[in-house]
Amino acid sequence: MKGDKTYLDYAATTPIDSCVMESMLPYFQDHFGNPSSIHRWGQKTEAAIEESRAKVASHLGCHPSEVVFTSSGSESDNLALRGTALQARKHRKANHILTSPVEHRAVLRTAQDLEQTYGFELEYLPVDRFGCVSPDELEKAIRSDTSVVSIIHANNEIGSINPIKMLSSVCRSKNIPFHIDSVQAASQLPLDVNHLGIDLMSIGAHKFYGPKGVGALYIRSGIELHPILTGGNQENGLRAGTQNVPLIVGMANALEITVLEREKHNRSFQHLRDQLLERIPDLIPDTQITGHTTWRLSNHASFVFKGIHGNHLLMALDIAGFACSSDSACKTGDPEPSDVLKAIGLSQEWTSGSLRVTVGRSTTQDDIDRFLEVLPTIIERIRRSND
Repeated sequence: MKGDKTYLDYAATTPIDSCVMESMLPYFQDHFGNPSSIHRWGQKTEAAIEESRAKVASHLGCHPSEVVFTSSGSESDNLALRGTALQARKHRKANHILTSPVEHRAVLRTAQDLEQTYGFELEYLPVDRFGCVSPDELEKAIRSDTSVVSIIHANNEIGSINPIKMLSSVCRSKNIPFHIDSVQAASQLPLDVNHLGIDLMSIGAHKFYGPKGVGALYIRSGIELHPILTGGNQENGLRAGTQNVPLIVGMANALEITVLEREKHNRSFQHLRDQLLERIPDLIPDTQITGHTTWRLSNHASFVFKGIHGNHLLMALDIAGFACSSDSACKTGDPEPSDVLKAIGLSQEWTSGSLRVTVGRSTTQDDIDRFLEVLPTIIERIRRSND
């Protein structure tokens, strides 16, 4: 991320920490046994999985049996919503799902599939201009036949942090399962599930300097899920398939490093982020900050620019040596306006020109200084070409 190329897209993915990589290597070749096998090769890898499960659980404040390993944060979201909704319908005829319009597409499209394919009633909670859900609105919308409530912990696109403890209190008072998508939050926010008061939580390793292709779902004891991926009895029968041992080991170690170093990194992130939030609106006319200016992820700055197309901006920044995002990483190249930006009330003249800048462990002051020097020139050039 040095030299003439600067990576400022850590919300999309992060590089694997060198210590994490080192911890994974033995399980690619030396310790290759199938963890479902009873011989010593299998016992070795099974022990590694259970040690990793215990490590993840210790940092979530839960019991190891409440951690299920998956292939990604998206799969964790799918299992949480489909598994909970289908089980709730089966046992208590619950046919109502509550979520918000600013969720990651792993949640939105899963909820929409449950509506369109399985006949669930899907309701979207309103959000404020920062993309946050009000506990009062949840209180009004929640019903006895609500199967699951799913709310994003911290928004991947605009960085805002939801009032999870207050939302979970509403759900708990009604005895309704509450899921949070913490995939974007896990790199910077505490994840103690008892403090948060939640029932299900999704995380994905590649957002906190772990490997791609592995995630986890916390499921509070007593919450029953219908399995989505069927076959063998791996992961307590909730997620069939031979576990990816190296990646599971890597995720557990990446989470441990993240938790131990969180405070130090957050201080550095926030220092750099605040410069972006403070200076970009001053340097560039017709600019708005998106998301909450205070209750937002420490590494996350996001903006909309009037009269700009986000993809044109990203291409120009890439040529200048900077990697950023427009909307979310999963929407790059999508010509449609961002659902999140529409939900927070921005008009079409603003929604097409979004920019997300996220800093990481390798980001330096020089990186930010150079970015702040280049960005206004690029915006001005694009606006002139549009005249």
